[in-house]
Amino acid sequence: MNPTMARYGTDARLLAEFEQSVESGKSFNYSNSITHEPEAVADHQMAAYLSKIQRGGFVQPFGCMIAVEEPTFSIVSFSENCFGMLSLNLDNPEKKTLLGIDARTLFTSSSRASLERAVASGDIKLLNPILVHSITTRKPFYAILHRIDVGVVIDLEPANDSDPAVFFSGAVQSQKLVIRAISKLNALPGGDIGAMCDTLVEEVQKLTGYDRVMVYKFHDDEHGEVISEVKRTDLESYLGLHYPAADIPQAARFLFKQNRVRIIVDSQAKSVPVIRTQELKQPICLVKSTLRAPHGCHAVYMDNMNSVASLVMAILVNDNESTKLWGLVACHHATQRYIPFPLRYACEFLMQSMGLQLYMELQLAEQIAEKKILRMQTTLCDMLLREDPFRSITHSPSIMDLVKCDGAALYYDNEVWLTGVTPNESQVTDIVKWLCSEHKDSTGFITESLLHAGYPGASLFGDTVCGMAAARITLNDFMFWFRSQTERQIKWAGAKHRPEDKDLNIMHPRSSFKAFLEIVKFRSLPWEDSEINAIHSLQLIMRTSAQNVAENSGGGQRVMDCSQRSESDAQRVAEISSVVCEMARLIETASVPIFGVDVCGLINGWNGKIAELTEVKASEAIGKSLIDEFAHETSHGVVEDLLCRALQGKEEKNIELELRKVGMQQQNKPIRYIMANTCTSRDYMNNIVGVSFVGQDVTDKKTIMDRFIRMEGDYNSIIRTLNPLIPPLFASNENACCSEWNAAMEELTGRMKHEVFGKVLPGEVFGGLCSLKDEDTLTKFMIMLYTAINGHDSSNLPFGLFGKDGNLVESHLTTKTRVGEDGKVVGCFCFLSVRMPLEDGKNEQESVFKRDDLAYIKREIKNPLNGLLFTRELLQKSAISDNQKQYLETSVACERQIASIVENLDIKSIEEGNVELNSDQFFMENLLDAIVSQVMIVLNEKNIPLVHEIPNQVKMLDLIGDQIRLQIILSDFLISTANHAPSPDGWVEIKVSPGLRMKQDGHEYIHLQFRMTHPGTGLPADIIKDMYEEGKNQGTQEGLALNLSRKLLNVMKGHVHYVRDHNKCCFLIDIELQIRK
Repeated sequence: MNPTMARYGTDARLLAEFEQSVESGKSFNYSNSITHEPEAVADHQMAAYLSKIQRGGFVQPFGCMIAVEEPTFSIVSFSENCFGMLSLNLDNPEKKTLLGIDARTLFTSSSRASLERAVASGDIKLLNPILVHSITTRKPFYAILHRIDVGVVIDLEPANDSDPAVFFSGAVQSQKLVIRAISKLNALPGGDIGAMCDTLVEEVQKLTGYDRVMVYKFHDDEHGEVISEVKRTDLESYLGLHYPAADIPQAARFLFKQNRVRIIVDSQAKSVPVIRTQELKQPICLVKSTLRAPHGCHAVYMDNMNSVASLVMAILVNDNESTKLWGLVACHHATQRYIPFPLRYACEFLMQSMGLQLYMELQLAEQIAEKKILRMQTTLCDMLLREDPFRSITHSPSIMDLVKCDGAALYYDNEVWLTGVTPNESQVTDIVKWLCSEHKDSTGFITESLLHAGYPGASLFGDTVCGMAAARITLNDFMFWFRSQTERQIKWAGAKHRPEDKDLNIMHPRSSFKAFLEIVKFRSLPWEDSEINAIHSLQLIMRTSAQNVAENSGGGQRVMDCSQRSESDAQRVAEISSVVCEMARLIETASVPIFGVDVCGLINGWNGKIAELTEVKASEAIGKSLIDEFAHETSHGVVEDLLCRALQGKEEKNIELELRKVGMQQQNKPIRYIMANTCTSRDYMNNIVGVSFVGQDVTDKKTIMDRFIRMEGDYNSIIRTLNPLIPPLFASNENACCSEWNAAMEELTGRMKHEVFGKVLPGEVFGGLCSLKDEDTLTKFMIMLYTAINGHDSSNLPFGLFGKDGNLVESHLTTKTRVGEDGKVVGCFCFLSVRMPLEDGKNEQESVFKRDDLAYIKREIKNPLNGLLFTRELLQKSAISDNQKQYLETSVACERQIASIVENLDIKSIEEGNVELNSDQFFMENLLDAIVSQVMIVLNEKNIPLVHEIPNQVKMLDLIGDQIRLQIILSDFLISTANHAPSPDGWVEIKVSPGLRMKQDGHEYIHLQFRMTHPGTGLPADIIKDMYEEGKNQGTQEGLALNLSRKLLNVMKGHVHYVRDHNKCCFLIDIELQIRK
């Protein structure tokens, strides 16, 4: 039976048993019911169960609900309390129905216009909540709209104030409070999910005021645990409580993914029936309704734990291409409690921010665990290969350190080694016999319960040994890891608070805990995938080691006849074949991409993960060129360099590759980013026959990190410049209302300044007057806006909006805090970096060049000015001497560089490769002095030395070429090297190596390689990406400048690579220059 369907079946059976107990008046034994084995449920029973959950037909009485058809607004369903809540006076009181009435007539004229505009929009949720007023009493309501299969549902919740200004002010204040909470989460040090959850519950309690706030975490087997809690001091603690998966049914988990914030104002209040027209064959869907009434069993559960009101919020994290419900934030209160929708909406943003940060923490934790396992495997491997292999069980570190366990054992050659909590030697021997008899064809065996797995002697172990992982070394030899019963690992102080309790069968956290302990009785904690992979890897190492020990222990002391040797060889072949098959299986099923190429760069290995990422099966990939077929154009040079170095025996680590996702259209994420290590493949003669790549898919992580990369640039200089290149710009006051809207924004959106001025930017302007790409864009915009209003600038947020022509405009948003005369924040400026279409059929990239001109000038002029400044300082400090001539020559070279940049500012020509190069005579020594002078001020400020290794014959080279442009190129790469060198323990090294001399067309040329090296982690990945990417129109200022220098170097028939090697990184610049005769 499918595990998910089995859980749905359990949930359906529990609900049916509860309803039967209510009808019969008998008590419902929750603990016993929940521990029954899953049973299949008939399709009609499952359909009825899901209908009760999603189409229950009742709402909570704190608000009222109507459902209308589009676009007529004809009411097809409504809650019975609409009459009283909206103070409706019907012409025919006896009829008392709203069915068929135009819902717009129930509200004021301004409210009607707001509702019509919302229903006409593409994504209604972006406009929620809408402030509407009843036609009879002018009473204000929050209208929360969402679409269903038969129309639009309008949930109406009473608002506290009818003044729109107060309404929007309250929404803004809610957002400000949430942004402060998000700021606290972001300020936490990484690597501690527990601290994140503790901070989260504290902030949620401050925001909402509930008596108790908890974080529930869902484990891999879907049971839950309270991992963080803040509460009133007189309440019992639930921290550490575990509960079965059935406590939060699968159907409820689905609802939380659809409607991330769920409020119950008063669980003891009588639910209100929902009336529907006869044309509807079934009750309307209430999955996304804010008013959906709780089911009876949940209300009973809340009552048993003395909770009247609750607020539950979903924590969702990315899981490949979908989202996963990681956990819940659950708030409980002893009396009825209502949280206004704007604050609940703000809390949803807090949960989304938590989900993003949690995803990065989970990725980091996974990487740390993998590195720990790799280090441990390396240590154990060294122990196995260099020393007695059985020291891995008797000495530290031992195989117990590889995975979490309570004990471990090694059974080899009829001997047993034990460590930790394990069965005794005779029991281990009995387990080996059982495995050889019942699981003789398996290379390993893993279970959470030996009792449930059918081992006859499991009952003798009690709760000390329940789970076991066994790895076969040879046909009759094994390694074992043992785990005790789960209950031994669980610490809930509340379990011992009230030993006098007798009735633990009612629906209550205590009965859930009791049921959970019953379910995990004689079971250990489950074995995680990473632990299983680590065990399999060590198994292969141990097999090889055991074979070597067997060979060396016999030597010439044993004589075997031909039949014995033949039998032994056959067994050896069988074992080697088994190892090869196991290794192939591990590679094929690995959770990371692994692929290989031969010496020609043709693919000869392609595991399941890389096939999934590229959407190309192994059978289709084998034999194709890695570079031509799969590597993105921007990675061709990197891959070629990797293959070349690997085939020379030089292996690389942490190299970023860009692979094309074959089979997808260009606009739908066609690139996969792989962080890979290379490993040379050798034959039995130790000859290199290919290269293997072991990588990690970092596409999602890179996407998330790119959202928070800060753009360089001086906003003030842009805003003061009278130039048509000024970007679309708008401004916000301290209440998130629009206070500026420039002409470029009017041209982009079609909305004039008077239309948006004074309106709330998130929701009313963007999401209302101006449609955004999706809800996620609005969420991130709101977080970014309120972060800026709180005094923190942000930049480079992907911001997709629909322009005046209805087409989607992709842009990036940057915010800049505005400060008043008194030093207080009064709002922020926001400007967009947009890819604008050009008139008269001009090349689209021309706009790129114009936008980058200012950034390029700023950077390129700064470098030679530094050189001039440094040279001037030297002249001021020195007396008149022969050296002064050299200083002046350097100064002149820097001045010529400035003149060249200003006079030949044609970035388009550089982009297109149409640059006319000069052919001047120059000495290499003068060129080197010029580029070194430009970096010296940076080095002096950082207090790091410049190390150079330049042979005299190189310095004295008399060359012909474009000295100034080569000077620009080399100074660019050298200044980046200096900027990213660590201080004060770092250094910068420049090395120039002469290569082959050759003659062509009667001229002599020399190949030169410039190596600029610095220690540390190197340039950020986004700068390197910007440097290599073609047609780049936005990104980091430094990356764009390096991109232009790289293209200028290509014009001069040179090329550049950036290499990360262990603890240092370097630019490798190769060029051929003409030698003067």
